[in-house]
Amino acid sequence: MARMLKTALLQETDRGSRDANLDAIEAGLRDAAAQGAHLVLLQELHNGPYFCQSEDVDVFDRAEPIPGPSTERLGALAAELGLVVVASLFERRAAGLYHNTAVVFDRDKGMVGRYRKMHIPDDPGFYEKFYFTPGDLGFEPIDTSVGRLGVLVCWDQWYPEAARLMALAGAELLLYPTAIGWDPADDDTEKARQREAWITVQRGHAVANGLPLLACNRTGFEPDPNGEGRGIRFWGSSFVAGPQGEFLAQAGNDERELLIAEIDMARSENVRRIWPFLRDRRIDAYDDLRKRFRD
Repeated sequence: MARMLKTALLQETDRGSRDANLDAIEAGLRDAAAQGAHLVLLQELHNGPYFCQSEDVDVFDRAEPIPGPSTERLGALAAELGLVVVASLFERRAAGLYHNTAVVFDRDKGMVGRYRKMHIPDDPGFYEKFYFTPGDLGFEPIDTSVGRLGVLVCWDQWYPEAARLMALAGAELLLYPTAIGWDPADDDTEKARQREAWITVQRGHAVANGLPLLACNRTGFEPDPNGEGRGIRFWGSSFVAGPQGEFLAQAGNDERELLIAEIDMARSENVRRIWPFLRDRRIDAYDDLRKRFRD
């Protein structure tokens, strides 16, 4: 029997300030609730610009504690609107200790869990190791009123191990708040390859684990705040896939969008019965996965 869950992904641009971004998020949450959504996924670091294009110690002033002002506002909205909300914040844990953290709010229960980004990139335009300490909470799903959520963040989406560990811990959905885009210097062919690779690898996680997957990316051009780099054009393309990797909904590349998708939560059971990948795993032969490389 079908068990339908209406979800919403809020694909946004930076509005110029934390308050302006939170105002836009509030409007999006209200719109999602009015359309009958029960679960809303926001993009990575939604309170401001993607500041990791350069290294600047003053940027640490953007971080806030959890709980803090943003969690208070988002939690109140989740309670008022009867939503489960997955948010993404720059967490100040202690002086000199910061994380890229996803936070989950469950209707009137308040904040029910958090996930600290485990895989931290350090590439041109994405200097995240300067800002973020790798997560220390592991790959643990978060129980909510709409199901057990396997929440991961952006760069985590390239790693099948992360999705698998969430699945093995009983996650019913995989969710990725994301900030990824193009270097303006790349040609159109390279841009297409990158975007398609990003979509394909995540659809693969859905297939390999027999789980629905939601990826919410930011959109729009953001210049390097220090003027040193060429900036990033975030490619949007937020999407929802079913447990066989099928597209349930897709957003465009370069516009703000509230993407609505209905997910049949019962399909994972049926798919796993015909494709029993978890049953056939050779866990007795996988020890070398813990090595950096097999020399």
